[in-house]
Amino acid sequence: MIHWILIAVGGALGALGRYWVSGVLNNAEHRLPFGTLTVNVLGSFLMGVCFVLILEKVKLSPEMRPLLMTGFMGAFTTFSTFSLETVAMIQEGHIMSALIYISLSLILCLVALYAGLLLTRMI
Repeated sequence: MIHWILIAVGGALGALGRYWVSGVLNNAEHRLPFGTLTVNVLGSFLMGVCFVLILEKVKLSPEMRPLLMTGFMGAFTTFSTFSLETVAMIQEGHIMSALIYISLSLILCLVALYAGLLLTRMI
């Protein structure tokens, strides 16, 4: 039962963080949803950091793993919003913006995750 509670707590914190970052960065003047891009890139970096800390460095308790990895990271990052925003851009005729958004998201998230892994292992 404690796993469920920890996941819920992590999820609540992650969702609040995503809501705040997206609210600050998303702007109707821009075609690209920078808020979602930022939370996904930052979340990917933090996922790399947490992965190394949890499994290699600090070795957090099994109870804390779901709070961070499933709860917080799962709620902070958002593939479904990325997908919806991409489809909306395509439907509005902004094909090039959608392709740029897809490319940036994929490349930056993978690089950020890898950077999180490497930097944390160097510490």
